[in-house]
Amino acid sequence: MAVRSILKGLTGAVSSRADSGPDHGDVAVIRAGDADRRLQVLDEFEKAGMGWIWATDAEGRLIYLSETAAEKIGRPVDLLLARPLVLLFETDPDNPDDKSERPLNFQLNAHSKINDLTVRVVLDGGSSRPAWWSLCGHPKFDKGGKFEGYRGSAKDITVEYERKLIDSRMAEYDALTGLANRHRMVRRLDSILGAYRSAKRSCALMMLDLDRFKYVNDTMGHQAGDDLLRQVAERLRNIVGDRGEIGRLGGDEFQIILPDLDDRGKLGELADKVIQIVSQPYPIDGKRAIIGTSVGIAIAPYDGIEREEITRASDLALYAAKNGGRGQFRFYSSDLRDEEEERALLLKDLREALASEQLQLHYQPVVRTSDHVVVGFEALMRWEHPERGPVSPDIFIPAAEESNLINQLGEWALRRACADAASWPETVRVAVNVSAVQFNNVNFVSVVTNALAAAEMTPDRLELELTESVFMGDSEQTDRTFQSLKHLGVRLALDDFGTGYSSLSYLRSAPFDKLKVDKSFVDSCTQKDQNSAKIITAIIGLSDALGMETTVEGVEAFDQFHLVCEKGAKYIQGWIYSKALPASIVAERMRSGELKIEPNGPEIHRPERRSVFRRVGVIHDDHRYEAVMRNLSRTGAMVEGLVGVPVGTGLVLDLGEGQLAVGIVNRSEDLMIAIEFETPLVGDGAGGLCTRHRVSPYALAAAGMPLAALPPGHYPLALNEGGRKSKPQFMQVVVAGMG
Repeated sequence: MAVRSILKGLTGAVSSRADSGPDHGDVAVIRAGDADRRLQVLDEFEKAGMGWIWATDAEGRLIYLSETAAEKIGRPVDLLLARPLVLLFETDPDNPDDKSERPLNFQLNAHSKINDLTVRVVLDGGSSRPAWWSLCGHPKFDKGGKFEGYRGSAKDITVEYERKLIDSRMAEYDALTGLANRHRMVRRLDSILGAYRSAKRSCALMMLDLDRFKYVNDTMGHQAGDDLLRQVAERLRNIVGDRGEIGRLGGDEFQIILPDLDDRGKLGELADKVIQIVSQPYPIDGKRAIIGTSVGIAIAPYDGIEREEITRASDLALYAAKNGGRGQFRFYSSDLRDEEEERALLLKDLREALASEQLQLHYQPVVRTSDHVVVGFEALMRWEHPERGPVSPDIFIPAAEESNLINQLGEWALRRACADAASWPETVRVAVNVSAVQFNNVNFVSVVTNALAAAEMTPDRLELELTESVFMGDSEQTDRTFQSLKHLGVRLALDDFGTGYSSLSYLRSAPFDKLKVDKSFVDSCTQKDQNSAKIITAIIGLSDALGMETTVEGVEAFDQFHLVCEKGAKYIQGWIYSKALPASIVAERMRSGELKIEPNGPEIHRPERRSVFRRVGVIHDDHRYEAVMRNLSRTGAMVEGLVGVPVGTGLVLDLGEGQLAVGIVNRSEDLMIAIEFETPLVGDGAGGLCTRHRVSPYALAAAGMPLAALPPGHYPLALNEGGRKSKPQFMQVVVAGMG
């Protein structure tokens, strides 16, 4: 096709305006028939760089492009002609002007008019610098209405567009960390959930905030806090990679969107990794800041299908994780209540408990392995709430730390422990846990001194158990406190050694008398393919080399006991000797001279099978039976309430909220059956168990599952139709106490 023909439609407007109007005298007016002059004007227009002209045939192949445009692309015109236009340009998905803009390919195929469409130039080996153009185009049809291609214009808008991108980034990204801000995360989550709803796809949402961040800000300054947030953001990027999008919502709150991920095993592993890596010490201005994090997880569509629902669910899961002891993750479940209100009520009750002496100290023996003689006790706080029942220290201690109630709580514990230990034999010490907040209080040494004086107890019988978080504050103040305590004569123990990121510099700079090996190493020390036994050996060897004592915590079975003794353990604290005992029982034993405890426990340590007593559904064929689950482990469950179930029967155990565990009966006796799961359960982050996946209600309906078997959720009304197709094969019996 001749260039004159291609350009005719583009120049007609110029000629028509020139043909009409008054006589311009000596002005060289371009007349309609003066094609050469019209082409000359267009040529000058192109060379001036104000814009370019392009054209395609009916198949979308380029049949004309201005030479200056080809130069910009970095290819000779001859190599560009006959190539499809869509191979040269692509619609920019990050266009800040219009996020809903239809792709170029769609508009070309629809033969739509193209008005100032922003496209990115696909350079394929040309200049490495990105370029953006604005395209306009008109579809051309012959007299019979047959499409003949496009005639269009283009101009380079790279400078203006890059400026818009910068402005857009400032509006959508956090200036401090470079992560997406709240505005972008809201928009992204709305977009993903909207698209995934019709496609029946899943999306996980993680919420996390930083434990003890406020303490870093207060003790090290806001600049240190900003530096810490930047480092946290970088660690999150390294962990998550391209699996999801990370946002900072403000302060120390972060959010992670994880499309197409509903495997709670993988989500739990990712959350564990986030907690582990974020909790590593941070180098800031020559000091080390130590924080932690908690994670709440919700998954669409199971926990909600709208952004507000899924965000609320992940928030509740986060609060549950924090109130469950921090440094944990928690999946959302429908029984989670408003944890903000719960925490406020908890603190109110804790203040009342402290004032009314509801709190108690129980004491767990520390025993010398060579002769099984008690050498000390660790004081452990217990709270029996008049309505809640027993409240775990993992719940109320972190709440007390955030509210500064920990100083009063800690002083009470020190005074009570010293008063109780004063009546014990002189050879028996008492150990008291001290929080970082308490340790870094300027009055802490005075509190210790007064507690010893009030009890008239010698200082070397008091052992203060500290964690590495005490090094997070002012290093000079920390050193002064250590010196004062050693001058006073009390003993110092480094608790949970090896579980965080303990630095040997702590042992060099702080005058510790003891290292405590954490229970987590003991739990797995007898398992194959675990390094726990080697780590225990290394800690004991290090402690001996430094002239320190070592206490191994959490020994429950004889296989663990023999292993740690073989590795050199001289002191053990664990259930194989005794659980924590009330002060009255300890005092009675001390008065009677019972200082020796023989080890007593199971021969082999086995992972705990959790005792439960709750109603569950048992599904067989197209029937659902009600039964009672007596216990639950990762690999199976004991269920009561069905008669006549043969061994080898395949069943589905409905654990609620879409959790269906497929299994086979491997034992059947009277009303009781044992079910072995096809796929092991995974941890829920709160000490419980859950299925890796929840079954989509749509998949259940497609499989013909009865409506009663479906978990709570959003269902079409059509699922209420239909009935059972066969007779039940087993007899259901009401279990006493569960009717």
